[in-house]
Parts: sequence; structure tokens; C-alpha cells
Amino acid sequence: MTISTLLVANRGEIACRVLRTCRALGIATVAVYSDADAGALHVREADTAVRLPGSAPGDTYLRGDLVVAAALAAGADAVHPGYGFLSENAGFAQAVRDAGLVWVGPPVEAIELMASKTRAKELMAAAGVPLLAPVDLAAATAEDLPLLLKAAAGGGGRGMRIVRELGDLPGELTAATAEATAAFGDGEVFAEPYVERGRHVEVQVMADDRGTVWALGTRDCSLQRRHQKVVEEAPAPGLGDALRARLHDAAVAAARAVDYRGAGTVEFLVSAEGRPYFLEMNTRLQVEHPVTEAVFGLDLVALQLRVAEGGPLPSADPPTPHGHAVEARLYAEDPARDWRPQTGALLTFEVPEEPGLRVDTGYTGGDTVGVHYDPMLAKVVAHAPTRTEAVRLLARALERARIHGPVTNRDLLVRSLRHPDFTGARLDTGFFERHLGALTAPDPAEAVRLAATAAALAQAATRPATGPARFGAWRNLASGPQVRSYRAEPGGAAYEIAYRRGRAALLPESGERVLAAAPDRVTLETGGVTLHFAVSVHGSRVYVDGARGAYTFTALPRFTDPAERTEPGSLLAPMPGTVVRLADGLVPGAAVEAGQPLIWLEAMKMEHRVLAPASGTLTALHAAPGRQVEVGALLAVVVTDPAAPTPSTTGPGPGAPAPSTPDPSTPSPSSAPEHAAPDRTPPQQAAAPEENA
Repeated sequence: MTISTLLVANRGEIACRVLRTCRALGIATVAVYSDADAGALHVREADTAVRLPGSAPGDTYLRGDLVVAAALAAGADAVHPGYGFLSENAGFAQAVRDAGLVWVGPPVEAIELMASKTRAKELMAAAGVPLLAPVDLAAATAEDLPLLLKAAAGGGGRGMRIVRELGDLPGELTAATAEATAAFGDGEVFAEPYVERGRHVEVQVMADDRGTVWALGTRDCSLQRRHQKVVEEAPAPGLGDALRARLHDAAVAAARAVDYRGAGTVEFLVSAEGRPYFLEMNTRLQVEHPVTEAVFGLDLVALQLRVAEGGPLPSADPPTPHGHAVEARLYAEDPARDWRPQTGALLTFEVPEEPGLRVDTGYTGGDTVGVHYDPMLAKVVAHAPTRTEAVRLLARALERARIHGPVTNRDLLVRSLRHPDFTGARLDTGFFERHLGALTAPDPAEAVRLAATAAALAQAATRPATGPARFGAWRNLASGPQVRSYRAEPGGAAYEIAYRRGRAALLPESGERVLAAAPDRVTLETGGVTLHFAVSVHGSRVYVDGARGAYTFTALPRFTDPAERTEPGSLLAPMPGTVVRLADGLVPGAAVEAGQPLIWLEAMKMEHRVLAPASGTLTALHAAPGRQVEVGALLAVVVTDPAAPTPSTTGPGPGAPAPSTPDPSTPSPSSAPEHAAPDRTPPQQAAAPEENA
């Protein structure tokens, strides 16, 4: 069957990615969208769009019946699921086929067989694929430690725990079972040996219905946070030819074992000794598929469509790979504050266009990052003849990108790509656990001060010398300098910038020579070095982009607004979200203990706990289940017992593992909420996320 009109059962970056290939192939497209996505890029780019009423994923993108109805109403003859959401839902795949539509994905039977990790491991063992032997939880001994508990139906790190002490096993098993039940509706948990410093290596497969199965090289996806991938590359560096061949053979055997067709990924854990172990098979397209496309010169979505139409793969063997590709996932999140998701207007979003660079995104400047979905803004991919060149190109492109609005992980990505362990290909899933403190350390104060100086001079250039002040703490003294004050964001130090107006130039008191100063661009000379800064002002926020980094400042008022003061003990929403739960018995007058979870917020598919800052009495409660709150909204007030200790509000909650020894360079956590238990465990060996699920 020839596909003429395709509905993409997804949103954001992957929807835009599929739409791009459809346009190239002359296929008409249909988007679906929630109310929160009414103005989203994938809706703007599709030929037709169908509304799914509501905003929450459970009411919209996860409603298979609504998606099938949308396809029929729009006249589509095929459905592509993207990744996440319903992409690995066998019931949805069957519903698509039952409606007479083409399913652009693997056979329903293959999805079902690989849906359970325990069943998948049994199949792989029979096919001769190397596995970690499961551990009988009822008979586990100290010799079996450390153990990794995993949800049988899991993904994205949910239901996953490391057990290092036998006495911790019952409690961790209970917590993992409860979490798996809540996340997947299936509380089955199994155990296997935990492999320290393992690498996450996967093989892309593509198969047709003629018996041809391609193994398209390897990818390393070891750099992960919260059990989700952050940086991926192809081919996986440092693997010997024998190991690569073994991984390819195992991936092909896994695909043949379930009569696979279409695109899929077989994921492995590779131990420090170079032993591979099967983790799972993702029966869909992966987020990181662009690095494989770059190296092999393929369009995997086009091949998916070709196979879905009943066509064969172009040849018996895959193309010859060329060069190296690295992908970085750009997220709206704050890595220094427990990877807290960020929301708000994406004021500017520009990544340099250079040969060898590719940007897959669902956003443009002017869009808004909301609270309902995954916080990934884009995937930036670099392809070059060598790994060194690809890594250098990607780091520099990210460094030069102009991203104004929510806090992102851009600086962490740049520092990670330039870290000696990464450039030296010393990769494992504990990378961020070991290096996060250094990767999120503040920039040198002098560099930030120079950027603040550029901000002050640019803003000074927006008004006549005798005009009134327009920004921040400006004051004009008859015999003294003019002064502006800025706070580096997020939550950094304040800088007071003083300058004078000369006959023909602005003269910073700090001694830099001003070569040019305009409202949007400043050039300074310091120590004989000329530095250029681009400056953008949005309200009280000032964004400064220079060759040595990008900085965000808040122009500080001269006097504090009394309305901005908060009473001691006030618990404020650290992000926009929805209140999903309150602690049992939480009413005004209730006694609370320091560190006790009081309020659960859900934002961007993650659950966050707001903890009591100290022991005392709850005197006010403004949160209720179902209430949507903005950042800074008052949730509750706790009056402190003066005799009680006041520990940090971000410590591990009940059932969470003890934290590892902190890096001395790691900044102390602020009064942020604690991520629910799945987000507090150390990086795991089996970080195979349900991307965008």
C-alpha cells in the first residue's frame, strides 16, 4: 500500500522530524495537538491538525481512541507514533490496524514480546543473546550484592533501585514495587547484578519483511541524568572489532527472534572488562537516531515508511559508515538544582548554521515551554570525519547558541563535551554523579563582571545622557559615577557596575576601554584583548552573549518592593505545576517534622516533593489536589519550633538511598523540592528511558 496522508501521533521535536521526511517524500501530514500545544511548531508545520481536548498527556496524546478517531476524521491512511507516548503500546498499534490504517512500526506481536523485560530476557536467552543472570530475590545473599532492582514493565528509571546492603533489600523492594505500580500499572520487579561503571551501548536495527536485518553500527549513550540520556554518539568509541561484531550479531539475533520489522534498538550494558549484556529492545525509533543517520547517510524515518508500505530495504547489507557523530540534548532544566525543569517564554533560540551541524527541535523563538511535557528543547548533532572534530564542533556550536528565556543545560553540555574523561572516551553511566559539581560550578567572577559591564553600557546607550533612568538601580550623581546593579541568574551574586560619561564615550570605573557601545552590542578592550558582547533586554532580564560564554542578569531595583517580602516559613512553589497530593492529615494546626514531604507537585511529567523546612506547626495551607500554581505561589506556612533542628529541605525522603559523598565543589542545594524517589537514586546501568513518554 502507498501512504498518501500520515498522522503523527506525537508532538514536539519528533513530530517535526517525521513531518520533515514526509514533506520530502510528498506525503501529506496530519498533526494532533492538546490545548497546551495549540500554537506549537508541529501544529504550524503540518498540513492538517486535529485537536485533542485537554492538556494533560493522559487526556490527549495517551488516548489511543482519540488519536485513531483523529486519523480517520482527517482522512489519513497511516499513523507514525514517534517515540514515547503510545509508540510501544501494542493495544494502540492493534487499534490502528483494526481501523484499516497503516501502522508505521513493528509487528504488534514483537511489541508485546518485548514489552516485559522479564519475558524479553527469556526470549533473548533462547536466542543466545548474552544476559546478566537474574537473581532470586527470595534467596539473595551478601555475595549477590550489589543488586539492581528493575520494573519489568519499566523505563526511564522508574522502579529502579541499587541495593548495596542486604538489610536494605526489603524496603527497597517495597519502594520499587510501589513505584512500578504507580508508573506502569504493573508492580512486577526483578533483580540482576549491578555492574559498576558500565557503559550503555546500543545497536540500531532495521528490518523488512523479506528477512533482511541491518545492524547499523553502535551508539554510546552513557552520559545520563535521572536515568535518561543526555549525550549520545556513533560509533561507540573504544570498542574492539570483536566486541562490535558480537554486539551486531546479538542485535540481529534479537530482531530475528521476534520476527522484527522496521526500526528498533537493542540496548546493552558493557562492563568495564568489555563484556556485553542485553538490557532491552526498544520497539520504536530512538531519540538519538540522528547520529546513526549522519554516520550511515540514511533517513531512518523514510526507511520506516518504506517498510510499512511493504517495500524491501535497499540492499542486503547496510551502507558503509563514514565519520563520527555526537548528539547533545538541550533541556530547559537547571542541572545545578537537582535538574529542576524550567518553564516560560523561549524569547530567543538560535543555533549557528554550520556545515556538519543539525538541529532537531519543536521550538522557535517566541514559543513557550510549558509544564505538561518533556523539557527537551532540541537535539544538536555534529558530524565530522573524526570524533575529536565532531566533539569540538558540537561544543562550539552550543557555546555560540543564543538561548534566552528558561534556564537550560547548555553550559553543562559544553563543559561535558570538553571534559577530559569525555574527550578521552572514558565513558560510563556514573559520569554526572562524579563530575556534576565541577560541571555546574559558577563561572569566574571576573568573566561575569565583564558581561555585567557590557549590560550596563548597552543599557546606558539606550537613553540620552540627561534622560531619566530606565533600568535597574541607576542613579546619576553630580560628582560621582552612574551605577547599575545586576544579579547573575539563576540565583548568583550581585554586581554593581559604575561608569562615567566622557565627552565621546562611556568610561567604566573598572578600567576597561569601551571601543563601541550600542543598545544591542558592546565591544570592550581589557588586558589588550578585544571582546564583543551581544545584549538583549526583556523586561528586567538582560541577556549577554559573548565569545567566552552566555550570561543572564536581573536588573536590580534600588529599593526592595515590600510586596515581594515573604514571611519566614513560607513554602513557595519552585516551578509552575499541578498539586497532585498532600501529606496525610495535612491541615492547619498539624505538627510537621523537618524534612517531611508535605506537598507533591507534578511538572513536566516529573513529580517533586516540597518538604517541611523545619519541625513546627502548619499555620496556613493554600495548596489543594488539582490546583495549578505558578512559580512563587504560596503553598503553605510552617511556624518553626525554636528548639528543633532545621536541616536542608532537599534531603532524601523515606526509602531513598543514602547519597554518595558529595563533591567538595558541588554548591549546597537551595530550598528546592526533592524529586520523588526515582530521581534521587544514583545513575543506573540500565538507563533506557521512555523518551518523552
